[in-house]
Amino acid sequence: MIGSAMTTDAYESLAAHWTRLHHLQHLAAIASWDRSALMPPKGNEARAAALAEISGLMHRKRTDPQLAAVIERAANEPLDDTQRANLREMRREYRLATALPAELVERQALVGLRCEHAWRRQRPANDWAGFVANFRDVLAIAREAAQRLADATGLSRYDALVEQYEPGMRSAELDRLFGDLRRWLPDLVAKVVARQSHETVVAPSGPFPLAQQRALSHAIVRLLGFDFEAGRLDESTHPFSGGVPEDVRMTTRYSEGDFTQALMSTIHETGHARYEQNRPREWLGQPVSVARSFGVHESCSLSFEMQLARSRGFADLLAPLLSEHFGAQRAFEPDNLHRLLTRVKPGFIRVEADEATYPAHVIVRYEIERPLIEGAIEADDIPALWDEKMRALLDVSTRDNYTDGCLQDVHWSDGLIGYFPCYTLGALYAAQWFAAIRRRAPDLDARIARGELGVVFDWLRDNIWTAASRYEIGELARRASGEALNPAHFRAHLERRYLMPQVTPPPQA
Repeated sequence: MIGSAMTTDAYESLAAHWTRLHHLQHLAAIASWDRSALMPPKGNEARAAALAEISGLMHRKRTDPQLAAVIERAANEPLDDTQRANLREMRREYRLATALPAELVERQALVGLRCEHAWRRQRPANDWAGFVANFRDVLAIAREAAQRLADATGLSRYDALVEQYEPGMRSAELDRLFGDLRRWLPDLVAKVVARQSHETVVAPSGPFPLAQQRALSHAIVRLLGFDFEAGRLDESTHPFSGGVPEDVRMTTRYSEGDFTQALMSTIHETGHARYEQNRPREWLGQPVSVARSFGVHESCSLSFEMQLARSRGFADLLAPLLSEHFGAQRAFEPDNLHRLLTRVKPGFIRVEADEATYPAHVIVRYEIERPLIEGAIEADDIPALWDEKMRALLDVSTRDNYTDGCLQDVHWSDGLIGYFPCYTLGALYAAQWFAAIRRRAPDLDARIARGELGVVFDWLRDNIWTAASRYEIGELARRASGEALNPAHFRAHLERRYLMPQVTPPPQA
């Protein structure tokens, strides 16, 4: 119960209620991170039960019967603009939470945690049969939740799930955006692959010892402004960011044969982490301080990984760090390094994909998970559809290769359906953010080469990070970049980077 809500100022009682929820979320976030990064395998059942319990507890607090009346009372109080935005987000959270009974939330958490834990063994074993036996239960609960959310919101089942991650986004708009990508992206990829076939790229010579890779990752994270007094970098099966703004937890994964895998996943997660560390502290614990959406969150990680780290200027900063940690090689010369990090080649793995082919991986997942949640297809149909769509979009086959096909991602095992479109929405937003940054700093590439990364970080802090959820997504984009989401910026970015001559930044003064 929210306790004193009926006898004190309504808005202030709501703010106190959400602060208590934030404290519980803090504990759940750290326990979840530990489960993926450090927990011994035999601890999973107990941890799953504990996390399911805390999920149920938080859900009961989010659905306290008194909240509806207190929210309405608060709407009649004299609030400033930020408080009204906070109340708007409280109302949205309450509406979505009350659509789901606590029993369903706990059951969903428990089944998802069990499926995800088994997936860690099943993926390397190419064990689709073992996975799908668990996933059917995950899917059944996801469909039940989707129907309840649809009944509460008036949306389709799939759109009701997307609303949890990307408020206001609908399948019709995703169809428009992804349909546009389908029309021009395959031809662009073909042109880039043909163009790059005439380039000489010196491959790095390994192995790359894990100790040196860990040291390099920490050096890169510091270069990108991460505060190690308020976070950590560790290792997990699937790189991710978690925790809370006061204690952000990142993970990456290493391979002795390829340092770029850990390098780019670390840079990616640092983009997420910088967003979290720069959320408005004066509103911490309130819904208005939460990241605007998963797509906007992804725009920050892709601003770091794709827009910044794969730029020609950043190669000048990265080259000496690679030589310092692995020894000097011709492969680490800036021009070659940039060519190495901007190879375009259709492949199996989403998290290892280049920025030109990456949207195709997302489209594959979107075109499967949408009919899956709507009931048009079943779990057993996934492998064949996956292979069919990968052939059509990327000309690669995953037949009988579940490890590199439909088992490669952790999301579905954990019940995260409706999430995948956010990745490509993030890429579109990131291109739009950098177009705005370039308008402010026309010499951006030269400044990056000189190590003046503040021009990027300051823009993101002022326009995205500290804005958090104060504005709806369309308004946030207009305030930041002058217009709502415009996919033309993404196409222009790819054409400029991959189909136009790259200019070597001038020597540093």
